[in-house]
Formats: sequence, C-alpha cells, structure tokens
Amino acid sequence: MNYFVTGGAGFIGSNLVDRLLAQGNSVIIYDNFSTGFPEFLLNARKNKNFSEINGDLFDIDHLTKSMKDTDFVFHLAANADVRFGTEHPSKDLHQNTIATFNVLEAMRANSLNQIAFSSTGSVYGESEVIPTPEDAPFPVQTSLYGASKLAGEGLISAYCEGFGFRSWIFRFVSILGERYTHGHVFDFYNQLLDYPDRLDVLGNGHQKKSYLYVQDCIDAMLCAIQKSQEKVNIFNLGTSEYCEVNDSINWICTHLGVNPDIHYTGGERGWIGDNPFIFLNCHKIRSLGWKPKYSINEGIIKTLEYLEKNQWVLETRK
Repeated sequence: MNYFVTGGAGFIGSNLVDRLLAQGNSVIIYDNFSTGFPEFLLNARKNKNFSEINGDLFDIDHLTKSMKDTDFVFHLAANADVRFGTEHPSKDLHQNTIATFNVLEAMRANSLNQIAFSSTGSVYGESEVIPTPEDAPFPVQTSLYGASKLAGEGLISAYCEGFGFRSWIFRFVSILGERYTHGHVFDFYNQLLDYPDRLDVLGNGHQKKSYLYVQDCIDAMLCAIQKSQEKVNIFNLGTSEYCEVNDSINWICTHLGVNPDIHYTGGERGWIGDNPFIFLNCHKIRSLGWKPKYSINEGIIKTLEYLEKNQWVLETRK
C-alpha cells in the first residue's frame, strides 16, 4: 500500500509513519516543518520505502503532484494550538479547514478516494452527555480549533457523498507519548525544570480530561480502517478513564521527585474555550476489538521519560 501522510514529521504523524513502514508499506510524507521535526524522521529515512516532500498545503499544484501514485491519505497536518486560538482567529480557519479542502481537491485530481482525518473531541463543545458518544448532539462550539475541525469533518463527509470518497474521521482526546511537543505535560515539565519549587496552573486544577497514549491511538486508527468500511466512519478515540489536572500534577511531581508550591489562576477553565470536562464514549472502536494497552498515568510517565531523554525538544519550543 502507498500512503500519503500530511504532517508526517509531527508528533502523531511521525509515529504513524514508523508503524506503516514497519508493516512493509510505502510512505510519502508532506510537511512544511513549521511544527514538525526532521529528527522525528531519523528511523524512517533509513527505509527505502520512505520519501519526504517539504511542501505547504496551500501550494495546490505541488500538493497535487506530490500525491500522484498513492493509494490512501492520512491528513494529520493542522494547527493544534487550541489555547491561543482567539489571538489569531484566521489561523484555525486556514490551517485546519481550508487546508483540508485543498487536500480533498488534490485527492480528487488524482482519483484518490480514501482519507483518514485527525479531528478532535473538542468538536463536542461542552457536551451535556458524559461520556460523549459519536452521535451526541452538537452544542454551541466553544473553541475556534474545534469549530475548524468540525468544518473539516463536514467537507470530508460532503466529498464522500458527492465524489464517492470513503473516510475515517477520528475524534481524539489529547494524545501523549514519544515525540510529544505541546500540552500540559510538556508545559509542567518545562516549568519544573526551571523552577522546581513552583508550578503555575491554568484554572483550578479540577478540570477533568482524558488522554491516550500515541501507540494506542495508532492501533485504534489502523483497526478502524481495516474493520469499518462505511462511507463515513467516525470514531471517538480515548481511554475508559479520565483524571483531574491535579491527578496529573501529582503523577508528574512524584516521577520527578519534586514538591512545588502550586499556584492556580482560578476558575474552572484554563483558557477561553477550555472544556472543563472531556470524556468520550469509545464503545464503537472497542466493539471492533481494540482497547488501549496503557492507562493515562502510564502514558504521562512515558511522555516524561521521553522528554527527560530528549531535552532538545524543550529548547526548540522556548
């Protein structure tokens, strides 16, 4: 199988690339390296079935030519900066929604019709149904990131109906693990390296969140693609548990051997649009035989161990 992976030098993308290559597939990544890292591709570059293209999703001609002779598209490239969405409202629109349209058009020009898309549990806004299933009613959107991903889902579904595409749409909780480069574990670890006696926490620490280890996430995506063949396949991906931010802080501090004074900003939200309770119902993907191998606690520890061994990642984000 010949796969085309947008955002293939990123956190989830590069881990997916390694897995696809290990299965004997050919993989082309398309990435502008604005947030991805060449270092994440060191293993992939040793494989004769791997190739990379430095390209932007807004260069339609380049994107279209690059997709030639591929069979399946994983569209993972996106702006994942949820927290600062209100500071640059057009960024989510362009990098998440319009870029998705460009990918779909490039696929259509190449007669490609299979796409997997990284969406988000944020599309549910502040759902009144907890844990939240895929068919939960959509409330008012609370983040520009979630709104832009939902718009991307809509475009993909419309292409499935209008042009005979088949899609797999994955609504992730937050993903943890090796090559993780942004999020609360990264932020807390970075803070505690500089100031082990103090930790500043957005919100009140009681926000309830669910997380998933990256290899479990990839297992789930590949399982769904293999076993679910509807026109539009939508799956929540997460664990059957959640934790408070305070739980996560305790696990991080225990692992690092620190006991900082914790300073909360107050309120139930960490930032505008932050959902104080995210917990997805993942019965649908579990019904296909998948289940996560790692708990949230174990995923957090694996992430810390990676950051401890790869502190160059911290320097690139300062």
